[in-house]
Amino acid sequence: MEAMNRRPEPTVESPVVRTSQMSERSVTNVVFAGLGGQGVLKASDILSDAAFRCGLDVKKSELHGMSQRGGSVTSDVRFGDSVASPMVPIAEADYLVVLSVSEVDFARPLLKENGGVLLTADLINESRLANRRSLNVAMLGALSTFLDIPEEQWHRAIRANLPEKVHEANIEAFNIGREARSRQA
Repeated sequence: MEAMNRRPEPTVESPVVRTSQMSERSVTNVVFAGLGGQGVLKASDILSDAAFRCGLDVKKSELHGMSQRGGSVTSDVRFGDSVASPMVPIAEADYLVVLSVSEVDFARPLLKENGGVLLTADLINESRLANRRSLNVAMLGALSTFLDIPEEQWHRAIRANLPEKVHEANIEAFNIGREARSRQA
């Protein structure tokens, strides 16, 4: 992701968004955790892309483990005005997005003790998803309700990172995640 290390020039299609939350905190830390094949890395790619489209500095790291065999996978995404390191330090994640309930205990130490937000896959009613493989994007929808990234930038990032044939199903999954989180709040 070499391109993630430089900022785009703001344009009409890619406005630089600075809202109260982003201006108060210089770096936002998000950790995705799950099992191989659940789309942990793709979810982190989409978040990275959406933040980058807002003109933010973005750094990303991945830990694959035995991901091809269903083992643990984590991916850190850090974004803000200036990000020095791609790794989220222990107990510094503002948001922990867990796609497999079995990974909650493993990943919980990464979450801030006071003020961190834990989002788990049981938030989403998977029977509402057109494709169960869209759970990762539904979880991004839930996460998006906390972040000051415009919904249109999320949609652009989803389209840019997924094959065209699954765009509509994933935009729908994203909206299901937003709705699920809004009902929970």
